[in-house]
Parts: sequence; structure tokens; C-alpha cells
Amino acid sequence: MTMKKGLICLLIIAILMFCVPNVVAAPTSNYSTPFYNNARHTGDHIPMARGSTPNGTLNGNYVTEGNLASPTTPNGIAYIGSYDHNVYALNADTGTKIWTYTTGSWVFSSPTVANGIVYVGSSDHKVYALNARTWTKVWSYATGARIMMSSPTVANGIAYVGSIDNNVYALNATTGTKVWSYATGDTVRSSPTVGNGVLYIGSDDGNVYALNANTGTKVWNYTTKNMVWSSPAVANGIVYVGSVDCNVYALNATNGAKVWNYTTGDRVWSSPAVANGIVYVGSDDHNVYALNANTGTKMWSYKTGDMVRSSPTVANGFG
Repeated sequence: MTMKKGLICLLIIAILMFCVPNVVAAPTSNYSTPFYNNARHTGDHIPMARGSTPNGTLNGNYVTEGNLASPTTPNGIAYIGSYDHNVYALNADTGTKIWTYTTGSWVFSSPTVANGIVYVGSSDHKVYALNARTWTKVWSYATGARIMMSSPTVANGIAYVGSIDNNVYALNATTGTKVWSYATGDTVRSSPTVGNGVLYIGSDDGNVYALNANTGTKVWNYTTKNMVWSSPAVANGIVYVGSVDCNVYALNATNGAKVWNYTTGDRVWSSPAVANGIVYVGSDDHNVYALNANTGTKMWSYKTGDMVRSSPTVANGFG
């Protein structure tokens, strides 16, 4: 299969038209720096490049041999997976390659960085833990099938990830030893979210699951009308998640009861971001939506030129 070359462009975007204040503090050692900024996946207050002021200038780029996953950029380094089988570490300011690590297949999972370790899934069925400085493998764990869009989340010494083998895995973050696994009814492409000792994740079986983060015991599940590829966000006791059934759901984080749902014009693969009482999410109907986090009422929508499957980020009052 011929791969399109992936171009990593490190941009400072002028469209936002604001100056960057102090960079958000790094997470505590108990939690990770995942593709969505925190273990709850709220996507709010993502810091931009250190000391940068948006002006539309291209600082640097790096060309890979395949399509790309979403990057993670802690401490001035961009970690990113590629369909060319590699995980890359690049200087976030210049695009200069620091190191690469080659897995056995595509890397479409977005890396998570915690305590100097890069955690990432590969289509070769494995979860990898790589030393962030030396690019050496610390450990790998083989699941029963490919790890596709599910990106690891690390919390309290455990790395969580979903696999195409229908399972959610909890692995010791230091050794890679399996702590537990939970079998859903279908493929797991959603990324885990962890908050208050509970793991939340979607499955192609149409369910959103809440699992005890320490034991893997099911706390509750909520059944939508189609696959759940969206990764949940947890804020103020509510789980926000999209479904291929065209809805955005708000569920009680304790018992899974539906608080509200909002119906868009097409499938919702985008993962919600929550900030200042507003839920931001994209839809295949070409719109980005801002919904009241308490009621689900639409505050505004913005029409783009195509499907919106990426996940919004909120920083300094801009989504």
C-alpha cells in the first residue's frame, strides 16, 4: 500500500489573534500529558509553544513517509506517530528530528508522555513504552489485535488503552505487566478517560463504559444507537461523549444516567472539549458546536467546509 508523505508543520496561528500568557503548569506526577492535555480529556487550556506570539509564521517542518496521528507536545518536544511505522520526537520550535523509534506497523495512536516515558499504540498489536530522552524501548505489551485510534492514558502508575481485540487494557506503567483487561462487545477505538478512580471509554458495540480504574470492574454502561469512537471528557461530575448515532451525550459520571443529548446533522466522531461551562465538539455535518454544558442548549455553531472529526482545543478564550 502506497503511503502519502506526512508533513509536520509547526505553526504559530495568526487567526487566533491573541498574545500568550504564562504557559499552563505541567500535570502532577500522578497524571500524564496525553494527546488531549489531561487524563480527563477536557481539552481546555492547551498551552502553545513556549514564548510564542501567533503571527502566521512557519517555524519548521519535518516530512515523514506516511500519514500522521495527532501530536503531543510537552516540554518543547513534539511526539507523533506515523503510518510509516515510526514514532518521532521533534523539536517543537524548529521541526528538527531528535529521534525516531520503529514499530512493526502503522502508528495511528497519539503518544502520551508521563514521567519521562512515551506511551503509544501500534497496529502491530503492541503498546510501547519508550524512554523520552534516549528513544530506547522500556517495555512493550502485545494485545490480541491492532491498536488503532485509541491513545494511552496514564494515571496513578497505570497505562490504559483500547484495542481492536475488543478489550480495554490496564498495564503497569513501569513494567508493562497487565493489571487487568475488560472485554467490551466490539472493537475499542475510543481513548480512555480517567477521573476520580473511574475509567470511561466508548466501544463499537454502541456503549459508553465506566470501569473501576483499579480493578476493571464495570461500574455502569450507557447504550447509544451506534458506535462510540469519540473519547469521553469528564468535567464537574458529567461525562461528555459523541456517538456515530449523530448525538452528543452528557451522562452522570456516577451512575450513567443521561443528563441530556444534542442531535447534530450527522455522525459525531470528534471528542468533546469542555471549558467554562461550554462543550465544544465537531460533527460530520461540517459544523463545530458550542453547547451549554448543563443543559445541552446550542449556544452557537460554525459551518466549516467539510466533516469535522478532529477534537477542539480551547485556549485563552478561543476554541
